[in-house]
Amino acid sequence: MSAHRSHDLISSVPTGLFIGGEWRRSAGTFAVENPANGQTLTHVANASIQDGTAALDAACAAAPSWAATDPRERSTILSRAFEMLVERADDFALLMTLEMGKPLAESRAEVTYGAEFLRWFAEEAVRIRGMYAVAPSGGSRLMTMKQPVGPVLAITPWNLPLAMATRKIAPALAAGCTIVLKPAAQTPLTALAFAALLAEAGLPDGVLNVIPTTRAGEVCELLIRDDRLRKLTFTGSTDVGRRLIQQSAERVLKVSMELGGNAPFIVFDDADVDAAIAGAMVAKMRHNGEACTAANRFIVHESVAKEFGRGLAAHMRALKVGDGTEEGVDVGPLVDERAVKKVALLVADAVEKGAKVTAGGLRPRGVGHYYPPTVLADVPRDASIMHSEIFGPVAPITTFRHEQDAIALANNTEYGLVSYFYTRDLSRAMRVAEALESGMVGVNQGIVSNPAAPFGGVKTSGLGREGGSEGLDEFLETKYVGIKF
Repeated sequence: MSAHRSHDLISSVPTGLFIGGEWRRSAGTFAVENPANGQTLTHVANASIQDGTAALDAACAAAPSWAATDPRERSTILSRAFEMLVERADDFALLMTLEMGKPLAESRAEVTYGAEFLRWFAEEAVRIRGMYAVAPSGGSRLMTMKQPVGPVLAITPWNLPLAMATRKIAPALAAGCTIVLKPAAQTPLTALAFAALLAEAGLPDGVLNVIPTTRAGEVCELLIRDDRLRKLTFTGSTDVGRRLIQQSAERVLKVSMELGGNAPFIVFDDADVDAAIAGAMVAKMRHNGEACTAANRFIVHESVAKEFGRGLAAHMRALKVGDGTEEGVDVGPLVDERAVKKVALLVADAVEKGAKVTAGGLRPRGVGHYYPPTVLADVPRDASIMHSEIFGPVAPITTFRHEQDAIALANNTEYGLVSYFYTRDLSRAMRVAEALESGMVGVNQGIVSNPAAPFGGVKTSGLGREGGSEGLDEFLETKYVGIKF
């Protein structure tokens, strides 16, 4: 990828705050870094508390008219945005790779995935329905209606900067809600470019407002405590999610939380091992392993553990590591130095406790936040890597003997976002799917995310669902009307 094209693309992206349909300056700015080389891509406006209030002011001012907009008009704007995003897929893919590091192929896949939320919720916008029924005792009628919840604060992470924005913005717009979006400080450019696209698609002023900031805690807390805000939707770590829930509790604010994960990947003795290895590569390595849905623990039956481990290590060693903007690169840099140090510490702890490195394991020298694709065999169950979200390209393998042991080990975590397992036995597939404590389960497949399906977890992995018809309901309130005859 030419440096000239990258420079032209970065220069074309707005770098101000997007409030009330206008691009505004702020009192300060912050740098956006390219994790492949540590160089500064550009500087963007750094929103203050006052800027956050101005964004909520704009969202509240636009709320009545947007809620009253015909569903078909909201649908048309989302459909138009879908078409525009597909047309500009290469630009958005490059932009994401520049600011968060993953390879262009992964970024292109994210554009496809993220765009589908626009299309799905464009279709759902015209299918918001209530109910009319005769009361069981007669004499009155029961009617329910669905109405937009009101102004929304959406906080998105850096690992999927486009898809996490579309997964929140699209259903909110379809429901008739206005939004204040606070993107991750590492990846604000994708959010700003998407806001510009939506404005071009015809979204009215003030319906979407974007406030990048390095002072997220104080800016967001002020908005959460504002009586005018009606909904908080957050994707990020469980620790941050807990703090946001605590802040929201005082006002009993409606919340959706998509939090951390510790996904088990179980390979039973009757599995197609080659298929399991292929699925493991997808489940582990998409987005450099920096995904809450990434396979985090590989729980493999002892009879196939050596075969699976050898195959997985061979596939991981074959991956090309480098600058994600270069074609042919399979694994890009992690998002920042902190991410690399966390992964390295988890690997070191596992090795110290007896794990064997069969691929990778050593950070390369030079610039950039790189860590190689790594496989660890014979990982003891008390290693930290078995209990922590890795968020990197490391696959720790442990073994089991009996089905119930595998299920118990898979469920032995505070998290419950997604689980994967491979088996040829249909009865086992149903039995294990029901027994796993997670909001999503992949059976003989290494990816489960789909805009038409509900995405979310149980236990400390979150509250509520995104995607599917359930994702729209998160932005609607149900009102019951009793009519006396």
